[in-house]
Formats: sequence, structure tokens, C-alpha cells
Amino acid sequence: MAVAADHPLDVRGSGPAVRFSKMHGAGNDFVVLDLRRGQPPPEAALCRALADRHAGVGCDQILTVEPARSPRALASYRIWNADGSSSRQCGNGARCVAAWLVRDGAARGATRFDLDSPAGTHAVDVLGEGRYRVAMGVPVFAPERIPLAGFAQAQPTYEATLDDGADVRFGAVSMGNPHLVLEVGDVDAAPVARLGRALQRSSMLPESANIGFAQVLDRGRIRLRVYERGVGETLACGSGACAAVAVLVRNDRVDRDVVVSLPGGDLRIAWPEDTAQVAMAGPTAFVFEGEWIA
Repeated sequence: MAVAADHPLDVRGSGPAVRFSKMHGAGNDFVVLDLRRGQPPPEAALCRALADRHAGVGCDQILTVEPARSPRALASYRIWNADGSSSRQCGNGARCVAAWLVRDGAARGATRFDLDSPAGTHAVDVLGEGRYRVAMGVPVFAPERIPLAGFAQAQPTYEATLDDGADVRFGAVSMGNPHLVLEVGDVDAAPVARLGRALQRSSMLPESANIGFAQVLDRGRIRLRVYERGVGETLACGSGACAAVAVLVRNDRVDRDVVVSLPGGDLRIAWPEDTAQVAMAGPTAFVFEGEWIA
């Protein structure tokens, strides 16, 4: 397994191997690195090497556990996509970091604690049996804050024509990271990769976005697939589930407590009122521990 020679975490005879935990939340999988002693964050080349599913460990994102940034938080974390780019939010990752801290002992015995992410501070509830609930923040619909270019005011549904001439209708929201949500009749038949890539390249999205395809089963349950920025389609996207519910609630398509079925498993999303934070509950799992050796 190769790591660039000038990388700060290079291990080829010059320092200790990089220890990691492999985890997943509803199939959305991560490599977790402990950087609480002040180690530098991984560079893009190392992220790509770790994420490689053939020559590396294999994951959707890398999570770095770091010292807290706010007075009340237990720790902080950052998110690095498989392509080496950074992200501001990851709901499944937040649950995995919480589980990692409980197993590590930093949160042992706690039933509630706070974590800092790049998007803010999140309250975490320990539900038992590997399940956690995370407060994911209040949805933001203002186009300039998503960011979504070309629209002056927030709309329940936007219409646009893509470069290839395709007409699309979608909702848009920020959950600390940008999301578009398209309602479809059959999520299995949705052109997730083709349309996801086309939307991510659109000039409407100056920072790209996560593209969700949602099928409403009834007012309390939806199916969802998400084409994530910097990763591609994943088995689950926690912030994408929150975004889908927020958009569908605004369009009166679902109630405020919804089971979101993703390819990797179910998440429960609750948005009690417009000014409240969205709460996301779901599972976590440890897969294996290892050392990254050049």
C-alpha cells in the first residue's frame, strides 16, 4: 500500500504505522483516524489511497477524531471524501464517531454528549445496541446559503434545464452541506449516476452538491438513493436523509417523523417544527481495526 513520500503520515521506515478503525453506518463506510494528539490531517493523496477499494482499505469517507473546538464538546471530527476533498457534514459519520468515542472510553457511560463538526456542534444521544441519535441542525433553504445560483428566493420546488437539455424539478436545502432532492416514482429506476453527475457539474451549484432521489411510500416512509459529492452513490447518506425529509415536509408530502429506507439500511428522521433541528437516528458498526503500512 503506497503513501506519498512527502506525506506527514508517511510510514516507510520513518515513523509508526497509521492505525485506523473501519466502520459503517447503514452501509455508509468510513476509515476513522485518531488525531487527538495533534497529528496533522491526512492529505488528499492519503485519503484517496485509504479509500481505494482495490488497493487500499476501502471507504466512502475518512473521519478524523480531533480535540474539541467548543467548550462543551467531547471531541471534534472532520470529514474527507474518497477523492480527497473535504466535507462539512456527514450524519452517518457523526454516529460512527460517537460510537468510536464510546468504545474508546472518552464517552463511556454517557447517555448524551456533544460533538463538534465543521458545520457546528451536535448533541448526541446514546440509544443502545449500537444506535445513536444526532441533532443535525436546522435546515437552511435560502438559495445563497446552500449555495444555489440563479434563484433569488427560496422555492418549494425549482425548475431548471441542464446543459444536455434535460428539464429537472427539485428541492434544495443545506444541512451544513448542499443537497438537491428529486422526487421520483421508482427509486430503483432513477438515473442516479447520470443525472447526479450532470447536476453536480451544473453552474447552478458552485460548490457541487449531494443529489438525492426520493420515492414517497406513504407519509411516514420514503426510499432514498444519494449520489454524494466527491464520492458517488453510497449505500446511505445521513445528511441526505435529513435533506430529503426537510424538502418533502415543506412540500407536504410526508409527516415530520419519517423512516428513510436507503440501500444500506433504515434511518429515522424527525423534524418537529420548522425552527427545530432535524434529529437523525440509526445504527453503527465496527468492521475491523488495522494499520496502514507503506
